[in-house]
Amino acid sequence: MDNPFEGREIWFLTGSQDLYGDETLQQVAEQSQAVARHLEESSEVPVRIVWKPVLKDTASIRRAALEANADDACVGVITWMHTFSPAKMWITGLDALRTPMLHLHTQAGMELPWADIDMDFMNLNQAAHGDREFGYIASRLGVARKIVVGHASDPVVQGEVGTWARAAVGWASLSGMKLARFGDNMRNVAVTEGDKTEAELRFGVSVNTWGVNDLVAAVDAVDEATIDGLVQEYLDAYEVVPELQPGGERHESLRYGARQEAGMRSFLEAGGFSAFTTNFEDLGELRQLPGLAVQRLMAAGYGFGAEGDWKTAILVRLAKVMGYGLPGGASLMEDYTYELTPGKEKILGSHMLEICPSLTTAKPRLEIHPLGIGDREDPVRLVFDTDTGDGLVVALSDMRERFRLVANEVDIVGPDAELPNLPVARAVWVPRPDFKTSARAWLTAGGAHHTVLTTQVGTEVFEDFAEIARTELAIIDASTTVRDFTKQLRWNQVYYRMTAGA
Repeated sequence: MDNPFEGREIWFLTGSQDLYGDETLQQVAEQSQAVARHLEESSEVPVRIVWKPVLKDTASIRRAALEANADDACVGVITWMHTFSPAKMWITGLDALRTPMLHLHTQAGMELPWADIDMDFMNLNQAAHGDREFGYIASRLGVARKIVVGHASDPVVQGEVGTWARAAVGWASLSGMKLARFGDNMRNVAVTEGDKTEAELRFGVSVNTWGVNDLVAAVDAVDEATIDGLVQEYLDAYEVVPELQPGGERHESLRYGARQEAGMRSFLEAGGFSAFTTNFEDLGELRQLPGLAVQRLMAAGYGFGAEGDWKTAILVRLAKVMGYGLPGGASLMEDYTYELTPGKEKILGSHMLEICPSLTTAKPRLEIHPLGIGDREDPVRLVFDTDTGDGLVVALSDMRERFRLVANEVDIVGPDAELPNLPVARAVWVPRPDFKTSARAWLTAGGAHHTVLTTQVGTEVFEDFAEIARTELAIIDASTTVRDFTKQLRWNQVYYRMTAGA
């Protein structure tokens, strides 16, 4: 996928006032530029940090907010009150701001020069209470924001800013995003339903449907040279079983898989789509349920949802954008079956065909097997085990008056034994804090059975995204208890109903 951080920037806004005089304000400007440079030069922050002139009055603050809103390159603003910036000056600006905000509570110097501190020093270095004045008005106005505390040179602080920047870029990537549904969703399934109009209002994603035979036309139009090129890519990248190799008895099935990939890619590129869905109940004249094609398109950065599940397609794309450049990957996932031996409980996750190979650093096998549903030819697919390590499973559910994100931190552990008869890609994980608590909490929250599994980003980036998007997020982690989790859901229900439309 193209670098989603390219051309993006975050503006660094410093608050002060005219009270201090030109000499002090010059020092404020120099020191705030130094603070911004700590972030700009950090490898933890994936976008440019652009310093803006010090803000000293109501008019300039409001103008900065409106300019941030209007600049497509600006995905967020960082605010810092170097001195005391009377917060009533910020009311109209914060009220107008529609760009994600991070409040950096820091100061110019890390260490206090105890022996040299005089009133001039105190007059200049007032962030300790200047930021508290700002924090009050932001809370008074209900401004969604992330608060980061510490010196800007601290790698921990830079990491927190970088995580928020990823969430801000993720949020920006959804604005104007186009999602193509090839056919409708699976019949009688609740979780794949949802309010597409509300999704466009809340997230900015346009979700529309195209007839499957529109896709068929694109698939049929692919030329043989393009197919030849893709087949060679497959031979170079994967362990291709003999029957699919050139001259093999089922090589034509591989060529049709390549035809599907090229046709789907051309359709998505022509329409400016960054996510899509398919449905095995609605295949039109397609000869195979797309497996390999979907896996490779996800690996290229597209969001995907099975059975018409557009909400999961949004999540997969979001996770890929926010995790860009980090080790690991992100994919559609589904909780399929359990190991319930006491003390060994774990979840085997998979899907019919469509698991993204970004989840493995091993060389996948390219295989062909029958598929008992869909009533089509045997589809080709990549088979592999997901790499072990930390993971995060996230679902997006439509709860009528709002959307709810449910996230579970997991430990990906791999299967207990070989799986010679399971011809699909898969992941095996132990959910935190334990299987029973996780499952009870997930079911209580109404978490969907389609999810995104990401090994690139953790809980913090989804917390930041949920704050930016003003979307409910229920987290299941090592500290979760069912009692407290249930209470949290009830409190959330009251909060989101009271603040609906706010």
